[in-house]
This record gives sequence, C-alpha cells and structure tokens, in this order.
Amino acid sequence: MKVEQIYTGCLAQGAYYIESNGEAAVIDPLREVAPYIRKAENNQARIKYVFETHFHADFVSGHIDLSKKTGAPVVYGPMAAPQFPAHIAEDGEVFKIGAVTITALHTPGHTMESTCYLLKDENGKAAGLFSGDTLFIGDVGRPDLAQKVVADLTQDKLAGHLYDSLRNKIMTLPDDLIVYPAHGAGSACGKNMSKETTDTLGHQKATNYALRADMTKEEFIKEVTTGLVAPPAYFPLNVMLNIQGYDSIDEVLKRGQQALSPNGFDTAATETSALVLDTRDPQVFAAGFIPNSINIGIDGQFAPWVGAMIPDIKQEILLVTDEGREEEVITRLARVGYDYTIGYLKGGFEAWKAAGKEIDRIESIDAAELSRRMYHEKLTILDVRKKSEYGSEHLEEAINAPLDFINESMTMIDKTKTAYVHCAGGYRSMVFNSILRARGYNKLVDVKGGFKALKESGLFNITDYVCPTTLL
Repeated sequence: MKVEQIYTGCLAQGAYYIESNGEAAVIDPLREVAPYIRKAENNQARIKYVFETHFHADFVSGHIDLSKKTGAPVVYGPMAAPQFPAHIAEDGEVFKIGAVTITALHTPGHTMESTCYLLKDENGKAAGLFSGDTLFIGDVGRPDLAQKVVADLTQDKLAGHLYDSLRNKIMTLPDDLIVYPAHGAGSACGKNMSKETTDTLGHQKATNYALRADMTKEEFIKEVTTGLVAPPAYFPLNVMLNIQGYDSIDEVLKRGQQALSPNGFDTAATETSALVLDTRDPQVFAAGFIPNSINIGIDGQFAPWVGAMIPDIKQEILLVTDEGREEEVITRLARVGYDYTIGYLKGGFEAWKAAGKEIDRIESIDAAELSRRMYHEKLTILDVRKKSEYGSEHLEEAINAPLDFINESMTMIDKTKTAYVHCAGGYRSMVFNSILRARGYNKLVDVKGGFKALKESGLFNITDYVCPTTLL
C-alpha cells in the first residue's frame, strides 16, 4: 500500500494518491491532473476512483478532467448533487483498491455533503482518515461557507452538525489512525490550523480545542464560530464551478498561452476589458511596471489573493510574468477558477521597456528611512495585514487597513496626502499599493520587508503582544 500526500503550499492544500496492487485512487485533486496520471502510469497502476470530500470553495478541483481522462468515476458522499455524472456513495459504502479498502463516512458540518474516507490496510486495520475540511490538524472546518450556497442553513446549524459528526463518526475511531486533512496553516477554510499536515487522531483528541471530550454542543458552536470573518468573495463562485463543471484545463492553457509583442499587448489592453496582472517579485515590480497593472507575486499565496482581489472569475486577464513561468501562472490562476487569461507579454517587462513604452514606478523605502521620515514629521502609516495580525501587535502609529477588505480600507485614505504602507513581509503591501495606484492613489509609499523588518530594526514603538484567537 502506498499513501502519498501531494501538498501545494500556495493553497495550503493536500491532495492524496493511494495505490495498492496496480489500482489507485486520488482524493481532492488539483485542477492540473497530468501529474496524477503520470504517477499512476509510472507505477503501472490504473486510477480506479476519484474521491471528493465535498464541494470545495477555495479551489477548483480537477475531478472532472481526471475522470474524463482516466475513466475513473467521481465519488461524492451523501447529499451531494453535482451536475455531471458521479457516484453518490452511501454512508458506510466500501470501495476496494487493490488489497485495501476505503469507506465513505458522511460527516456533515463544514458542508452538508462533507464526507471523510477511512482507509483500511491489507489486513483490514484502520490506517488513515482523509478528513477533507471536516477535521484539520489543530482545528476543524469553518461552518459558515455552505450557508452562502444553500438556503435555510445557518452557521450555528452547520456547527451543530459538525459537532455530531466529530463525536459520532470520527472520535470513535482508533487513536493510532493517521489524519490526512485537506488543508493546513494559511488556508481560509479554518481559523487556526497547525503548520503540520498530518497527525494521529489520538494526539488531536488531546490537543485540538474542538475535540475536547467534555465540550458540550453549545460550547462547541460558540468556539468554532468565534473569530470568523467574511470568506473571500470567490469562494461561492468556486463552489458552483465544482458543482456545475468547467472548461478543460487543456483549453484554458491553450487560450492563455498566446504570446503577444509589446504592441500587441498594448492593443489588447486598450481594446479589451482585460486586467493586466503582473506576477513578478514585489520589489522588482515597484522599480518599473506597465501603468495600471496590478501586482500579485507568483512566489507567495498567489491563487488565494487573486481570488480575494479580482471579484469576477470570468475577468479576462493579460499576464506579465518572469520569462518561462507563463504556463505556471495560467495553471495557478485556473486552480481558483480564473480561466480567461487571453495572452501574455512575450519577453516580459524588459521587452516592454525596450520598446519605449510608458512605465510607472512605486517608491519603496526601508525601515531606517521610514524612521528618519517619522522623526521629521507625523506620517500616515497603513498596516494592511489582517485584523487578527494587527490586533496581535503593531506599530503604535499605524492604522489598520486590511488588504482583505481593500474597498473599505481605501475609504480611510486621503488621496492628496502621502501614506506609508506595510504588511507582514512586503508581499501584500505591494498588492495593496498597485491596486490603489491603478485607482488613482498616487501618494502611497511601500515599506519593504514589512512589519518583520520594522520590528527587527528596533527603531519603532510596538504594542504589547497579544495571542490571537483567530488567524483569519
């Protein structure tokens, strides 16, 4: 028996490949399915099932493409109603893969169709639980997402279902069982997940706040719903793509990989409603970029921030990337449902500059320079980290203007006055600055290195540290 976790840091997402005696199953695959197919072919195995733990909100699964390319049925748990061919498992239904079995355990709560899959080895011993978004390491799935899609559901009702699922279906399983969740720290599907991506169920019973043996249902509902904030706007849109279906990843890649000269790129940007998305490093972007383009760096939590910042998943997109990374960017956009990349700048920004095209810049200063300027005058300092991060500790002079809620945050900025913007490490502040610059806010100055650099410099007054109750 082989069990492999295929973890994607950008989405903090775990897909799983299980193989036994020439047969394989994939659980919660990403949009690009070729790696799973190659893995099976290299092992001379046949993918027999594609299991989905629920209708994902934070990414578009590769379940449909993988099923079409391999002939393996897509399997959902009870109460799922996808708009494409799928096998809807009964609670307790057993699926055989080589010499091992996988049992569907219906565990509503995160969503009503949420289902965990219990793996038993060749000897019938319970070996692993693929817990989806029902149980994370250190946390459980937030119970407020499905109410955005299904009428007559409230987060308290869902939390009540989750309590029952955990107590009746999961906590009764053996303590030495390995828990394989769908997400880890950094995902917005839970509020306080561990950086660890697997653990024993017994250790989770001892350490996970939501699995306390003496917790009442009322206490559970209160604790799991405390600290929740509005989910990213793209979540319900991704849910519908996962329910209804989507274009093949092959079509998406073909559409996006149209190489455009600087003149062709300029024409496309002028004659369409396409958004110019620059995925280079934030500081490289600051030194020179195409006017009105926005920066969301590929080497960060790229896909979730695209989803949070670009409200329409059908938005046409023109790309500026580091040379050779065009396909990677198009793929990572597609992971969260942004399928309408219509071309990229051939030769990258250097080709644009060499063609004599107009460029723009954003001033970026270090901690020492910010300190020097603060000595001479009172400055407006914007901390664009999440409310929970800001509440934990911040510069005494800083105002919280979270990137997550940029439309609300921009209302506290005076366009006529200079403002200094920082995040945790310098990634989110450039997203914030580039979006607002495209909206006419031309007096924003980026603080490179973010709060980490400011704190380490020892030049600023920092509030006392308070342990956050949520990481959302």
